[in-house]
Amino acid sequence: MHHHRLAPTQPRRRRRSALVAITALTLAATAVSTPALAGRPGPGPGPGHGPGHGPSAPHDLGRNVVVFSPDTPVADIQARVDAIHAQQVDAEMGTARYSLLFLPGEYGTAEQPLQLKVGYYTEVAGLGASPTDVVVHGKVETYNRCLSDDPANPNCLALVNFWRTLSNLTIDIDAAGQDGCRASANFWAVSQAVSLRRLNVLADAGDPGFSLMDYCTAGPQYASGGFIADSRFGDVVNGSQQQWLTRNSEVRSWSNAVWNQVFAGVEGAPDDATFPDPPYTTLATTPVSREKPYLYVDARGTWQVRVPAAAQGTRGITWADGLTPGRSIPLRDFYVAKPGDPVHRINSELARGKHLLLTPGVYDVASSIVARRPGTVVLGLGHATLTAVRGAVPLVVTDVPGIVVAGVTIDAGPTRSRVLLQVGTHPHGTHRSAASRRDPITLSDVYFRVGGPHRGSTDVALQIDADHVLVDHTWVWRADHGVEGFTEGVNGDTERWRTNRGRVGVVVNGDDVTATGLFVEHFQQHNLIWNGERGRVVLFQNELPYDPPTQADWTMPDGTLGWAGYKVGDRVRTHQLWGGGVYVFNQNNPSIVTERGFEVPRRPGVQLRHVMTVNLSAGTIRHVVNDVGAQVDNTNTGTPSFVTTYP
Repeated sequence: MHHHRLAPTQPRRRRRSALVAITALTLAATAVSTPALAGRPGPGPGPGHGPGHGPSAPHDLGRNVVVFSPDTPVADIQARVDAIHAQQVDAEMGTARYSLLFLPGEYGTAEQPLQLKVGYYTEVAGLGASPTDVVVHGKVETYNRCLSDDPANPNCLALVNFWRTLSNLTIDIDAAGQDGCRASANFWAVSQAVSLRRLNVLADAGDPGFSLMDYCTAGPQYASGGFIADSRFGDVVNGSQQQWLTRNSEVRSWSNAVWNQVFAGVEGAPDDATFPDPPYTTLATTPVSREKPYLYVDARGTWQVRVPAAAQGTRGITWADGLTPGRSIPLRDFYVAKPGDPVHRINSELARGKHLLLTPGVYDVASSIVARRPGTVVLGLGHATLTAVRGAVPLVVTDVPGIVVAGVTIDAGPTRSRVLLQVGTHPHGTHRSAASRRDPITLSDVYFRVGGPHRGSTDVALQIDADHVLVDHTWVWRADHGVEGFTEGVNGDTERWRTNRGRVGVVVNGDDVTATGLFVEHFQQHNLIWNGERGRVVLFQNELPYDPPTQADWTMPDGTLGWAGYKVGDRVRTHQLWGGGVYVFNQNNPSIVTERGFEVPRRPGVQLRHVMTVNLSAGTIRHVVNDVGAQVDNTNTGTPSFVTTYP
């Protein structure tokens, strides 16, 4: 692992601006730069069967699954988690993956609270049937990451705090022993590929709240993106988070907003009547929802996976009145895979009717893993990662109802893949009927990466040809920084454009597809192409690519300047988007122009609500939607151009 020493005048990667109104806090705009980081795979801080590993696990879940019991001494838990965090806090491009699981019970005390910090590729989850079955007295946190040892310019920020998961437990916030600033909140300063699900945060009015930014570590500082679902909070400070989706939850209060702050089916959500001041977007209910499957241990000690049912027009949490509606599958009905398992063995087990549990690690996939049977569950622990080898399509989901893929990251390899995840095997969907509507194929916390730790190449990251598909939180990322092929400076950016190849992020050809939390960034043509009918998107966030070398590289064959980030097919008659943003940062060539952020057919059935463009530091977008909306450019950096409704 290595850091670049950063000069204060260097341009910043993932540059964002934010307007933050927090009492006694001022967000200082500092120029910083994301370093290229080498991975630290290493042996890790001890195997899974060490202190705190639950003896009741019916399967070997791998050396990087750590199961804690309420009987484990608090000091032992603290030391184990601290050691993993120390390894993972800077391991952005590393290969280690961890799942830290807590059996039902209480952890930490008023005298000795647990203060757990979460690094890269780390999942922290309770093993109860309800979030109330596991209680952590203390805090579970992510802070700004400091990228420089220079005290004059520590370069602390949250803009690259990716790939971490917190779910299915109660946090009784206790900051005993922390300094005055740290004692003011539970800090969760993150950006993309980070989810909070099934959390129960205990905080009376006036107690420390939950902050989505870190205003203590050389702060406040920027943060960029995240997702909450099926959770109950007290007071939430959004702060410098530029875009966030909160779905099917409860909040007592929510303060601050930057650009895309979207709420769907949330009790206590702020009103959006005065958009864009503040820029809230609020839906009373979520059109289609299904909560992510979760591992739990029942009252008899049986390990199971709960698969929540899909529902329409939902609001609030699923666990208020008991067990989340759905079905439970014993863990013995899963094939528990480990890195190195051959794909033919995995496919054989799936064909026999087994579900698939991917234990933490990186899986090199040279031929497709195929989910064919209705209702199959593919669940990854600890950000399990499938990496394409020799141009393979790592995962294929066929046109049958009820398949759920959750908690999996799919990584392009250096040889070009046609696609990284193929959903549906017919070119225009199967037009299946009631079964698929009731039980849609669902992708939950499925993330994509093209480049970063190694060169990546794919035509399309995610292609959806099936009908009735639900995408519930995804980050589809053509990497803007990394290790190989990511040299700093203009020449390095040109090299990245030529070697880190990702043409289109997401293509949707199926009808009746819904996406809740669609983050797509930096692809070399359209980031999203939506050709299916009756598509619905709740929060879309996009950054155009940083690295086109010239305008000619960023001009469509018909002469249009640049590719819109969000493209709805010309023949589509019905489509809806709530809360969308397209950002430009032409770091390599600030003179580059993009004609529009969103391009859609002008028809009454194609409706966009609360969309915007913004110049983050360099480059121009002439219009927000088609020919509507004011230009953003280098004269109005950080000031969005909003369109409240279109048409």
